[in-house]
Amino acid sequence: MPHAFFRFYSSLNDFLPPHRRQVEFERYIKDRGSIKDAIEAVGVPHPEINLIIVNGESVSFGYLVQEGDRISVYPQFTTLDITPVSQVQPPTLSPMRFVVDVHLGKLATYLRLLGFDTLYRNDYNDDELAQTSSQEQRILLTQDRGLLKRSIVTYGYAVRSHNPEEQIVEVLARFRLYPAIAPLHRCPRCNGEVIWVDKADIQHQIPYYTHLYYDDFTQCQNCDQVYWRGAHYERIQSLIDEVKGQAMAPVVDLVD
Repeated sequence: MPHAFFRFYSSLNDFLPPHRRQVEFERYIKDRGSIKDAIEAVGVPHPEINLIIVNGESVSFGYLVQEGDRISVYPQFTTLDITPVSQVQPPTLSPMRFVVDVHLGKLATYLRLLGFDTLYRNDYNDDELAQTSSQEQRILLTQDRGLLKRSIVTYGYAVRSHNPEEQIVEVLARFRLYPAIAPLHRCPRCNGEVIWVDKADIQHQIPYYTHLYYDDFTQCQNCDQVYWRGAHYERIQSLIDEVKGQAMAPVVDLVD
């Protein structure tokens, strides 16, 4: 069988067994198989990849791997613009919108609290997630690597941490979202847009004592949920302050 040599850089090593991290390794390949299939057979989902170099030349996911190829695979670059070089980096989404799988509900809530358009249901199946990501050009956030390997998924990210507070920091750093944070502009329940409303317009929807002690209210334009700055607001603000305090983007180290 033909074989090729692979080297994965930086965060892509997260997907490899320890003995294959940070080193070049040899692997048998399918005869005339695509480089996308060869890379994903190693364990790395294609949406995590922003540049593939084969024998010193940039290639696309459709490149057919040849006997003896030396393949270098890179994740997102944070300090270099590789757009003119890369044949696998998709166009940047603006604004960035998300669809989140059923196991990351708290992450979805945090993203909404920080103002990001985030679809989430606790009964999404894998087909729905992949199709929504593809059809609506949303970034698919999941811990299911097999789901990210689906060919219709262009934008996606495998969330590494299992802690929701760490997950939100991870996602903000990965997509450099800190400048776009707009706290409390989206409904954490349904993802609808939240706007300021007059107290008189929603007084029939709020408890009596809330009406007495609070004057500033917002309301979701989708589900009509009313919000005010009660005890929950301080907890939310604390989360926002903590997240903003960790606004440091990782730098890709091309040596490691």
